[in-house]
Amino acid sequence: MQKTYESLNSIPNRYALLDDIEETLVFDSCQSLLLIDVVRFSDVSSNFGYEFGDQILLEIANRILFLFGDTVIFGRISGDTFGMVLSGIHHRRDLYQFYTHLIEHFKTPIQCEEHAFIVDFNVGATANPKQNTNVNAFFSLAEIALKQAKSNKFDNFQYTHELKNEESGRSLTLKADLKRALTNQELEIYFQPKIELKSLVIVGAECLLRWNHPLDGLLFPGALIEAAESYNMMNELGYWTLEESIKASVYLSKVGLSIKLSVNMSPTQLYDLNFVSTLTALAKHYSFNLSLLELELTEDVALSNSVLVKKQLSDIRQLGVSIAIDDFGKGYSNLGYLRDIDIDCIKIDKSFVMGIDNNPVNKAIVEASQIIAKAANCELVAEGIENIQHLHILRELGVSTGQGFLFSKAVSLSHFEELASKDITVGTSYVREQALISN
Repeated sequence: MQKTYESLNSIPNRYALLDDIEETLVFDSCQSLLLIDVVRFSDVSSNFGYEFGDQILLEIANRILFLFGDTVIFGRISGDTFGMVLSGIHHRRDLYQFYTHLIEHFKTPIQCEEHAFIVDFNVGATANPKQNTNVNAFFSLAEIALKQAKSNKFDNFQYTHELKNEESGRSLTLKADLKRALTNQELEIYFQPKIELKSLVIVGAECLLRWNHPLDGLLFPGALIEAAESYNMMNELGYWTLEESIKASVYLSKVGLSIKLSVNMSPTQLYDLNFVSTLTALAKHYSFNLSLLELELTEDVALSNSVLVKKQLSDIRQLGVSIAIDDFGKGYSNLGYLRDIDIDCIKIDKSFVMGIDNNPVNKAIVEASQIIAKAANCELVAEGIENIQHLHILRELGVSTGQGFLFSKAVSLSHFEELASKDITVGTSYVREQALISN
């Protein structure tokens, strides 16, 4: 009978996997290792909730196990990265065949509730060096390969001892998909409300991209975004998203909803010398008030701290546009950039908010972020609010604004307009229950 996992907790973790590999190497050092990273999976959890994300991850794990059989050694390295050991020394061509088999299989979307997801992967692969029994050395080779796979321009696979940059059929398909999606108006902006936590009033929204696939329906477009980055089309996709968000804001203002919309700013746009003039032209064309726009950039971009970045952000703010740091605190410890660039908002990473009700360190990090935000004279926004306990604690800490699945998932423009016209209800009240039933 084919083995399946009942929950993510039942999958061997990083340490259990390393123990299994170490034990195997003692008896047979001829092993090969694949590290399988799910592309842009954090966006799924942030937009649809962590419980939903866990369902998708569990489905991914069981599909991988189904593909390769339960004779492999399998485990979960981190949140969205899996490890798989194959018996025998496999060369690059062999491991690449495993990779393409994986990619082809996952072209069939994962269905979860009313949503469908096409999953894409970064894969780092290696064969254990001859007669090596050091599990850390073996594992490190695969980690190096995975890191390179993430930075490859055309192919998300890397074998440790060989670097190629050939354009695969898969990547060409993604490029064609992206061009078709832009040409045929298959892309759509969804809106996740930002809530004033005391009053539960919608005060803004984050604009998120969705793909209306002609065959598979509404999809999360992670693979398309990766394709845009690989083919230097991120500017084109970014400007499309920016223009559509501006058009949506103009419409919302006409129906009485003059709220600030947040749009993710890609690194390519930040270094684009024509960005400010393009933004100014869009505002003039649509008679748009730029004070209703907030641009979000990630910490790694802000951390670059180049002269060009500082000037670009300064010019953008002079237009009246707000600047926000997204995923604050996620993976970076150098906060020096906050002294050198002016920002208007810090969005604390959802991983800290998600555990705020049972982890005192997370609570302390939120409190510290408040102090930093106050010193920087900017707003603090909490992402990933998923239950009523999160809301109560954040209120007690004095955090004024937040977003998360407790209030609403990302919705289409028409649904957002409808949502903004109603009172937001949370918890287990009769009103809340009736609202859930009616939706």
